[in-house]
Amino acid sequence: MYEKVTWPERYDPRTSAIYALNDIDVKAPPEVVWKLLVDAERWSDYFPFEDQVKILGGDTELALDTRFSRVTVGFPMSLHVTEYEPIRKLAWETVVDADHTATAYHGWVVTPTEDGCHVLTEETQQGDFFVEELGRKHPGALYNYHQEWVERLASAAEAEVQKRVV
Repeated sequence: MYEKVTWPERYDPRTSAIYALNDIDVKAPPEVVWKLLVDAERWSDYFPFEDQVKILGGDTELALDTRFSRVTVGFPMSLHVTEYEPIRKLAWETVVDADHTATAYHGWVVTPTEDGCHVLTEETQQGDFFVEELGRKHPGALYNYHQEWVERLASAAEAEVQKRVV
């Protein structure tokens, strides 16, 4: 059985307006996947929809307490890394609006397997903005977005391993 995201109480899936879980088995070591996850400004190398990510404060990779910004499907967001266990767990809190009424929590868990690793990502969202955009206007969009992300992450990690072999 694989570990899941550790939820802060206010983001618990049982009380959140929107929730998605996506996972995939990757034929690459956890370290390779982890490097792709924490190198946020280069997510667009394998996932072109995340082409407006900026790590703030001079860091070059995500780490505990890192703050970063991104524009996802046209919406600017402020993010703060709240959980960071190297090569194992990464999570951040997201705020979409200045008054903090639209928030989200997104976590990643990387678990070693015999053939590489298992990657799980979960997200919950709260607030009228998310209910309207992803609940009413685009149901299933969060799941679909993350499914493409994990698939492209897996492909990028596996391609990285192949480069090392050749």
